[in-house]
Amino acid sequence: MPPRRRSKTTETRAPARKPALAAREPLSRERIVQAALALVHADGLAQLSTRRLGQRLGCEAMSIYHHFPSKAHLLDALVDHATATVELPGPDLPPEERLRKVCYAYRAMAHRFPALFPLVAVHRHNTPTGVRFIDAVIAIIQDLEPDREAAARQFRTVGYYLVGACLDETSGYAKGPSAAEPVSDAYIAEHCPALVSAAPYFKSEQWDATFELGLRAMMDSFGRDTPRPPAAARTRSRPPQR
Repeated sequence: MPPRRRSKTTETRAPARKPALAAREPLSRERIVQAALALVHADGLAQLSTRRLGQRLGCEAMSIYHHFPSKAHLLDALVDHATATVELPGPDLPPEERLRKVCYAYRAMAHRFPALFPLVAVHRHNTPTGVRFIDAVIAIIQDLEPDREAAARQFRTVGYYLVGACLDETSGYAKGPSAAEPVSDAYIAEHCPALVSAAPYFKSEQWDATFELGLRAMMDSFGRDTPRPPAAARTRSRPPQR
């Protein structure tokens, strides 16, 4: 028998639908800042560029300049963002407790933004956000130290302590570059007995106790007679009059 022929049927296919385009989130200052913070956290501050940021955001690098005229303006925004997360205590607390809380809040900020903090530490806080933060901390210290010169020096002392402690904990000695030929543990055990006895207290789980010790020592200095430079030294330190 001859093979049975298949009947030809005309199949009607629905036209293929084009995939719906996902609505792109509009570019904004906040979205750029968040993407930049994520990039810094992942790859480090040195790797931040508008080209890489544009790739992360799915836009051209030039689009970023519509929101930030330069990379310096973007860095200002990153520092402002980090600074704004430092929670300032309310005025209902005693001045000593307010200063303690702001010191711990600043330290917490450094640990939230460890890759960014080296920039925060040396950045001039002369944006509106920055100067308001500085003013708020100085006001707390002035409540503790009515003498204006002493309060100004105490503010600088607090800054020295906080910046140094936060840099050390987030990107300092333990994470810094090592010697080309580091000594062995055996060498340290034989030649550095003081270091061996102290080393257990350098570990990260000991940082809270160390930070509290330094903060307590600093707070104890408030109310004491603050040493002042001789009048001649204060005169020399003034900028020249024009």
